Amino acid sequence: MQQLPDYSLSVVIPVYNSDQTLPELTKCLDPVLLSLTSCYELILVNDGSRDRSWEVICDLARSYPWVRGINLMRNYGQHNALLCGIRAANYEIIVTMDDDLQNPPQEILKLISKLSDGFDVVYGCPEKEQHGIFRDAASRITKIVLQDAMGIETARYVNAFRAFRSEVRQAFKDYQSPYVSIDVLLSWGTMRFAAVPVIHRPRIHGTSGYTFRKLITHAVNMMTGFSTLPLQIASLVGFAFTLFGGGILTYVMLRYFYEGSSVAGFPFLASIIAIFSGSQMFAIGVIGEYLARMHVRSMGRPYCSIRETTAHAKQD
Repeated sequence: MQQLPDYSLSVVIPVYNSDQTLPELTKCLDPVLLSLTSCYELILVNDGSRDRSWEVICDLARSYPWVRGINLMRNYGQHNALLCGIRAANYEIIVTMDDDLQNPPQEILKLISKLSDGFDVVYGCPEKEQHGIFRDAASRITKIVLQDAMGIETARYVNAFRAFRSEVRQAFKDYQSPYVSIDVLLSWGTMRFAAVPVIHRPRIHGTSGYTFRKLITHAVNMMTGFSTLPLQIASLVGFAFTLFGGGILTYVMLRYFYEGSSVAGFPFLASIIAIFSGSQMFAIGVIGEYLARMHVRSMGRPYCSIRETTAHAKQD
């Protein structure tokens, strides 16, 4: 593999119920990282796993001096765990990836090589994703939302397998909200995004923690937490129904003046009231989502809380 002496690497991996894959993942990463640079580290962030993941991380940290472990107090979510690991990273280039071995560690070279072309963030875009129909549909919805929140075309290639320069994190060094989207935060620091095709293998052990429902919930959280799109939609809905109401009023008046009769029937009136009431409740609901997030942020709720770290891990 190509030697990259000018780079030092921090690999950050959020861990959730992955005690079976962690030893193999670390074993695969060792020769790959060593071939890329002599200065590297692996940060494993245990996100409230219910299996022996933390015990395995501690064993790996004792066996490999370049492995560091962070154990969170409970499950905060993938992006929150990633933010914790990113802030603990020491080196110039930060690589994030999942713990399921679906992205072979050898593909890290492609990300690093693309960074050398002057980009600040590079995503590994799967050549062919190994997910189900509903999961793929939810992922597409999420990426559409991300494209609006990030304001860049590359958002449709967003993936958990990414590499970026550590300087980018300065843009969100003071961010403390419990609602976290790493990709949106990265867009706060740079617009130099790129994507490269990478291999995406089927999952060997376990199942993905991202269900269709969780992906949709994540998309809603991103819309109301990092974008004004829902408010704009509510405004458009209100404007559309205002025009609709004006049209109905015009129709009623014209019918009265030209035919001498009004529009008959309670059903017609009830339908109009129901439509307008629904649009008003929709707008109020959108505003309520934003107010709820403002309330949560005002409470100072942290994005994560660390229980313990391995002996040589730095705790911020």
